[in-house]
Amino acid sequence: MKLIDILKGKKLSLSFEVFPPKASSSFDSVKTATEEIARLRPSFMSVTYGAGGGTSEYTLKIARNIKERYGVPTLAHLTCVSSTRETVRERIAQMKQAGIENVMALRGDLTPEMEGQDRSHWHYHHAVDLVRQLVESGADFCIGGACYPEVHPESANQKEDIKYLQEKVAAGCQFLTTQMFFDNNLLYNFLYKIREAGITVPVIPGIMPITNANQIERALKLSGSYVPQRFKSLVDRFGDDPAAMKQAGIAYATDQIIDLYANGITNVHVYSMNKPDVAEKIKSNLSDILGK
Repeated sequence: MKLIDILKGKKLSLSFEVFPPKASSSFDSVKTATEEIARLRPSFMSVTYGAGGGTSEYTLKIARNIKERYGVPTLAHLTCVSSTRETVRERIAQMKQAGIENVMALRGDLTPEMEGQDRSHWHYHHAVDLVRQLVESGADFCIGGACYPEVHPESANQKEDIKYLQEKVAAGCQFLTTQMFFDNNLLYNFLYKIREAGITVPVIPGIMPITNANQIERALKLSGSYVPQRFKSLVDRFGDDPAAMKQAGIAYATDQIIDLYANGITNVHVYSMNKPDVAEKIKSNLSDILGK
């Protein structure tokens, strides 16, 4: 099923993100976790792609298993950082063979080794390059892309960031998913600006439940997100108590999602981090709202 058909509907939806294992030794445990989340019957599930494409094989295996065994629409991530056009063509062919209909086109994170490299000879420098190749491949994919309510860390300002988003959409990006954020007002402001700029594709807010204090530093480093005082107080009060922090983090994420639904957002994506219990609790908290 194409995600654009879900996203353009009026029904409220909730989706979850999972990630593949980094090594074959942990494949079975990760597969089990993703299957437990699939049993919750989310509107769709996205499967990420390791830095440098190192988990591409597992990404396809997980996505295909979720789709075929549980009938849950899947969104497979595809990154192009450091890849050649030939390599990406091979991966596109593999996705078609696996029956994948939805692709999240990303540049991908730079590994520490890549940071100091001369990247002028790379075939891809931005996600828009990958979007164009996906379109040119002739594969009938529903293509998604990423966006940053608080500005991409490498953009000079939000105006420049929005210009790049316009290019991605013009190239063939049919929907956008946001980086995590902890203040919904940032999203509402961002949506107003991109709509004013003529970007009308569906935008899916990405919500990250922070369930332990150790997640916070890494999450903020990756996203550069603004942390409101309300969230800081939550961490200060419950951060040293794992059970309390988990409950509070799930409650905070649930509250964000309810506010989004109440303000006209129909699709929300949860970065569930292969945690079936977190995904289950959030969906349970929203059961009557979702009507399931």
